[in-house]
Amino acid sequence: MNVLVTMHNLPAEKVENLAPAILPLMARFTFAATLAGYFWASAMTKLGDGIFGVFSPSLGAYAQIFPKAMEAVNYNASELSAFHTLVVIAGTLAEFILPLLLIIGLFTRLAAVGMIGFVVVQTLTDLFGHDALQHPETLGAWFDRIPDSLILDQRLFWMVVLITLVIKGAGPLSADRFLKLR
Repeated sequence: MNVLVTMHNLPAEKVENLAPAILPLMARFTFAATLAGYFWASAMTKLGDGIFGVFSPSLGAYAQIFPKAMEAVNYNASELSAFHTLVVIAGTLAEFILPLLLIIGLFTRLAAVGMIGFVVVQTLTDLFGHDALQHPETLGAWFDRIPDSLILDQRLFWMVVLITLVIKGAGPLSADRFLKLR
């Protein structure tokens, strides 16, 4: 019996010793491979015309972020307040900047917290602004054996990746580590 326990524990210890380096790197890779493109593509739909399009958001940007408010003003964004415009600009910038910071591992914990906040706001907007609560197939359910709902299932995976980065940091192959060594 002792031989079996030893055969299990020795390789397990070696793998466990690698975890501080591997987990953050894999979390950043997973984010880059699956979510960065999603967020950047979403941000691109919010850009207005010209080189400074981020500061003059598209009509779609307002409709995505403030669907009920846009409906109330008959999709005339000029009738919305400066607050709405600032939120749309901040959200668009966040969709570009935060994924980049996570990929290169710069200010990783702060960027991951920012992305968690972004995903929470995005989820609330989907649930209440876009009425996802009325669509069980989009909302999904945990423990239902169907792992592909857009809200509960996917966003739980997103959060696990982001929380890993908040807890573990960026890992050894990162801009954070380079700055720490300097």
